Amino acid sequence: MTGRRTLLKAAALAAFAPSVARAQSFPSRTIRYICPWPAGGSTDIVMRAFAESAGKALGQTVLVENKPGAGGTLGAIELVNARPDGYTLAQLPISVFRIPHMQKVQFDPLRDFTWIACLTGYTFGFVVRADSPIKSIKDLVDYAKANPGRFTYGNTGTGTSPHLAVEEFAQRAGIQLQPVPYKGNAENMQAVLGGHVMGASDATGWGPHVDAGRLRLLATYGSKRTKRWSNVPTLDELGYKTISDSPFGVCGPRNMDPAVVKTLQDAFRKTLDDPAVQSVLDKYDQSVIYLDTAAYTKYARDTFESEKALIDRLGLAAKS
Repeated sequence: MTGRRTLLKAAALAAFAPSVARAQSFPSRTIRYICPWPAGGSTDIVMRAFAESAGKALGQTVLVENKPGAGGTLGAIELVNARPDGYTLAQLPISVFRIPHMQKVQFDPLRDFTWIACLTGYTFGFVVRADSPIKSIKDLVDYAKANPGRFTYGNTGTGTSPHLAVEEFAQRAGIQLQPVPYKGNAENMQAVLGGHVMGASDATGWGPHVDAGRLRLLATYGSKRTKRWSNVPTLDELGYKTISDSPFGVCGPRNMDPAVVKTLQDAFRKTLDDPAVQSVLDKYDQSVIYLDTAAYTKYARDTFESEKALIDRLGLAAKS
């Protein structure tokens, strides 16, 4: 019996050894961190700050690669086709929980990904040009009621938070607006500044333009006012029951080695203590929303269900 136990113990150790070896050797080369938005936008800038800081903690370069389009879901498609070795990561925005309820997609958010760590969330807001006659949300509602479907607003893609938050607000306000999708923040800001759309819904890439007096911020979408623009009301306090902050972080393909996941989780957790990262988050008024792997996985399950309810309520569910 003693010999048999020894053999079983040796077999167990042999099976465990490759995992330990992978964890000890990881990472040994550059890690790709896919940003599903264009270069130069607020998400791109924030992700590059995370990548540089995480690279220092890991001892390897974390390279941000932009793959914009499809409402921010191209990173998800990359992960579905990637090896689960920890060298391909991505930001998965909240649209990956929504769009599957709206149309057929190439991924399953509950099956195809490893939710490594949530790091932050957006501040969203609605802006118009500084010379617009629309000076408040009341002005916007009054105009839209008098001119149904004529007010155009840019957003970062169909099914993204900047799109659906405004559609939820519009439904509650009893108005109809005309959404115009763009690939990301940079294009959206160019459109509203250039007068191609009458307003824009987006994350805080509009911040520098608001501070410079080029754009007027009508409302933000958080549960409370921002510190930076404390004179601007939220849609919720105005009575429209619309709150959105879209937490995000770092994700990988499914079936990743738990030891590699833990290494990545810990490295990205350290980025939140980095003054350089904090400075970038402050610049775009993004708060720290940290969830470890277990909590982020639960968030994914819960959010997939809550987003289905939102899509059904807005009448945007795919027809079976």
